[in-house]
Amino acid sequence: MNAIQLIAKNQPLQLTDVPQPVAGVGEVLVQIRAAALNHRDVFIQQGLYPGIKLPVILGSDGAGVVAEVGEGVDPVWRGQSVIINPALNWGSNPAFYGPDFQILGMPTNGTFAEYIAVPVKNIYRKPAHLSFEQAAALPLAGLTAWRALMSRAKLRTDVEPERVLITGIGGGAALFALQFAVTAGAEVWVTSGSDEKLAQAQDMGATGGVNYQEPDWTKTLMTQTDAEKTGYFDVIIDSAGGPGFAKLIDVATPGGRIAFFGGTTGNITDIVPAKVFFKQLNIFGSTMGSDVEFDAMTQFVSDHELVPKVDEVFPLADAEQAIRRMDAGKQFGKIVLTMSA
Repeated sequence: MNAIQLIAKNQPLQLTDVPQPVAGVGEVLVQIRAAALNHRDVFIQQGLYPGIKLPVILGSDGAGVVAEVGEGVDPVWRGQSVIINPALNWGSNPAFYGPDFQILGMPTNGTFAEYIAVPVKNIYRKPAHLSFEQAAALPLAGLTAWRALMSRAKLRTDVEPERVLITGIGGGAALFALQFAVTAGAEVWVTSGSDEKLAQAQDMGATGGVNYQEPDWTKTLMTQTDAEKTGYFDVIIDSAGGPGFAKLIDVATPGGRIAFFGGTTGNITDIVPAKVFFKQLNIFGSTMGSDVEFDAMTQFVSDHELVPKVDEVFPLADAEQAIRRMDAGKQFGKIVLTMSA
């Protein structure tokens, strides 16, 4: 079968011919129709991810059709359109993953292939309103955003709408956080280094936003939101970390919650402890999510017929071109690979 492999660090992705996997006990064989990229794939290619084992078929996100079922699997799954939960072996503790936890796509072969064998517990019926390309965009980024916003920051929907700030809008997880928060009834503001992306976010329901390239972007944001009268941000979702994180402390409301799941701009620095403890802030680290959270996330998407934002679709053979687009940060939404000719 055709697959995209990373053979060595800092080398281009290669289209290769590899043996088709077989569904083992408790597994299904999924014929992949579409797969989506994540920054994780870029980091692995660059050798910046822990425990890298090569060669490997990259890819954590995928949607397709169950071609075969392994021993012990209900045959009703055969022929079903599904999406794949890439969080393998989360474990029984909802607060933290167990010692056997892995993310599909390294060290276990991933979704950038025509077929993949995965545990049956990691497949879910594809939301009926989504195409395979849209569904493939959902799993990793959707689960990451859901856990950060709903499980860790605990966005409240039973009171007056909360005000949410999402940084770095344009990436997959940030856009899912935007969609989830807007759908839940929150007032959502965003930041980006691109005025074009800010405008696109407003088209998707954001109330407004600011360009973080401005030296005093926090003051601009506070002016736009009339913060002195209406309050600061109840929930902040961040994926950048770095020196800019300290400014999020300033714009958080007393008792506010900050959840972050990335460090694309480096280590967090320059935080004044007194600002955190006098404001009684809650800061949560977050990654991926449990099976229960994946189920809740996909149900929310189905119930509200949310459609993931797809930036661009590439054929499987152009995976290297696709990953270069992600590395350049040009995307607004998810970059997807399709198995169609």
